Amino acid sequence: MSHRFDPTSLREYDIRGIVGKTLSEADAYAIGRGFATLVKRGAGGRVAVGFDGRESSPILENALIRGLNESGCDVVRVGLGPTPMLYYAEAVLDVDGGIMITGSHNPANYNGFKMVMFGSAFFGQDIQKLGAMAAAGDWDEGSGGSSDEDMMDRYVTRLLQNFDGSGFRIGWDAGNGAAGPAIEKLTSLLPGEHHLLYTDVDSAFPNHHPDPTEEKNLEDLKRLVAEKGLDFGLAFDGDGDRIGAVDGDGRVVWGDQLLSILAQPVLEDVPGATIIADVKASQALYDRIAELGGKPLMWKTGHSLIKTKMKETGAPLAGEMSGHIFFAHDYYGYDDALYAAVRLIRAVSRLGGSLTDLRSAMPPMVNTPEMRFQVDEARKFPVVQEVLARLAQSGAQVNDTDGARVNTADGWWLLRASNTQDVLVARAEAKDQQGLDRLMDQIDEQLALSGLTRGPQAGH
Repeated sequence: MSHRFDPTSLREYDIRGIVGKTLSEADAYAIGRGFATLVKRGAGGRVAVGFDGRESSPILENALIRGLNESGCDVVRVGLGPTPMLYYAEAVLDVDGGIMITGSHNPANYNGFKMVMFGSAFFGQDIQKLGAMAAAGDWDEGSGGSSDEDMMDRYVTRLLQNFDGSGFRIGWDAGNGAAGPAIEKLTSLLPGEHHLLYTDVDSAFPNHHPDPTEEKNLEDLKRLVAEKGLDFGLAFDGDGDRIGAVDGDGRVVWGDQLLSILAQPVLEDVPGATIIADVKASQALYDRIAELGGKPLMWKTGHSLIKTKMKETGAPLAGEMSGHIFFAHDYYGYDDALYAAVRLIRAVSRLGGSLTDLRSAMPPMVNTPEMRFQVDEARKFPVVQEVLARLAQSGAQVNDTDGARVNTADGWWLLRASNTQDVLVARAEAKDQQGLDRLMDQIDEQLALSGLTRGPQAGH
């Protein structure tokens, strides 16, 4: 028996597609067969499975479990919840891997699978291997059972372990995603006053798209904070592994700015530690980590890549511009937006009690949002190589960890190829608008030399 996946669904960090078009029950079954086969061949036998609030999730869960069972794995079903709850189950239960059925922040008709095996991120070549195994029908036969484990209370209890923060007045926007019920439980146990938006799980996302990194999705939270005079507001993506925040004045506190706040208490506890951020993060963050006595490390964008680098370097904390925050300090090293929220409350308490003041103290920078533009898939990586070659010849100051990040007297600019779509991503940051314009001119010049122009913005 063999199976072919739609090639667009096998992505770098997960498997994802449009249900009924590029992702089907047969795919879920095949993922189960392949994943269980690899777990068995690695001398394991149990896998935890969780799902998000999408309409298609229970059907896919059923097919996935059938596949896992028929290749000989027992399944522990942890039910509906955020992705980090499944990661938590994988960390604390007697299992050899975990699969989360989630479409993350994609539109309602999408769904997908995030995987972890033997305690490590399962991505890149691992995902391609599932495709090759399915095509060859290379699956072990077996029979496994399934049991249910109620993880929600255990997970929320763990989020609050060692809590030493004060009580704040906070707005929480779950965006009708899978984190809603956990946020209701969590806020009922936290000190302070909590105002909740859209915690009912609704796969149609009737209020706004559940992606807190797009400022337009934070309008309702900003309004709530302003109307009630709250200390700050927190927002979550569709599956609870990315966080967004606004301060008491309604200003967005971006992923790299949150990381600079979260880093301080960690570096007080672990002096000199390495703290990782992705290539899209502000220079102000790297400077701040160094100023606090830490070792800033710039790494590639992508949650699986960051997790792997954290293990390698023993970093207690890492973060991405996209709102993935990873704590290995007193936690398990995976990206958990609810845990990041709790640690933010604790950090703000420890650092003087006002997120608004902490945000105001940050050096003012003018930067572009992430600019994404469509480019032919075959040209995507070659263009970046051409740019790097020209920059090397001109003697520019370049970091080539993930694309080209160029430092100039004005600030910095970045051009990289997306791992998941046929787009190039650009970003620039300077101390003033004139400097930013000069940086943008450099980006445009490099694109022109490779026969491209910065066209209309591509969507996510």
